[in-house]
Order: sequence, then C-alpha cells, then structure tokens
Amino acid sequence: MISGLGDLGLSLSLAAVGSGLGAGAAGMSAIGAWKKAFIQNKAAAFIIIAFVGAPLSQTIYGMILRNAIRNANMPPEAWLQQALLGLFGGIAMGVSAWMQGCAGAKACDAFSETGKGFGNYIMVLGVIETVALFVMVFLLTAIPKG
Repeated sequence: MISGLGDLGLSLSLAAVGSGLGAGAAGMSAIGAWKKAFIQNKAAAFIIIAFVGAPLSQTIYGMILRNAIRNANMPPEAWLQQALLGLFGGIAMGVSAWMQGCAGAKACDAFSETGKGFGNYIMVLGVIETVALFVMVFLLTAIPKG
C-alpha cells in the first residue's frame, strides 16, 4: 500500500501551474501596455500590476488543500481518494488561475488605453477567483475525517 502521500502534491502543483500561466498571460499584456505608454511618452500605469498578481492566490489555495488532505489521518488504503481530491482540486484551481490571468490581460489592455474601469476589472477577476475558493472550501468539507 502507498502510505502518507496525501494528494501527491497534485493540488499545489496544478494550482501553481495555473498561477504561472495566468500571471504570465497578464504579465505579457502589462509589458505591452507599459511599452505603449513609454512610446507615447506617457506615464506607465503601475496599478495594472494588480491584474498580473491576481492569479497567484490559487497557489495558496492549492497548498491549503494539500495540507488538509495530508493532515486528515486517512487510512493508507485511501491514497487514491487523496490523490483524486488533489488532482481534481488542482485542475479546477489551476484553470481558475489561468482564466483569471487571461481576463487580467484584457484588463491591462483596456485600462492602459482608457485609464478607466479599474474597479470593474478587479470585480471580474474576483468572480473568477471565487471559483477557486469554492473548489477549495467544498473539497475541504469533502475530506473524510480519519
């Protein structure tokens, strides 16, 4: 039997992959927005860094889920259940982070062109973030108590 593996780190690593993809997508857009501002001799809006950083929190949610699964004192024969909780939770959180970064990329572009709508764009990113929060909370309640 495989024992003590928890979710094999799947929730953390898959959430982190999504965070990296999301931050990368938004980051590339922020760089393009700043480049455009510099070419036009305008001030570059530093506040768009918030759109770049938004997907990073899903990595934390993945770590919280991983730790909860590992600390659940489930019997060794429940390793597959632990791995599946981590796998599906990590995928859901990772996709949330990735899509949040894609929306953040559009927000960078829109804000850099108009200088308006920051609060609206953050709200959209918050809705996407909520998916990852729901996944984490619902899976935390689904972990059997050992």
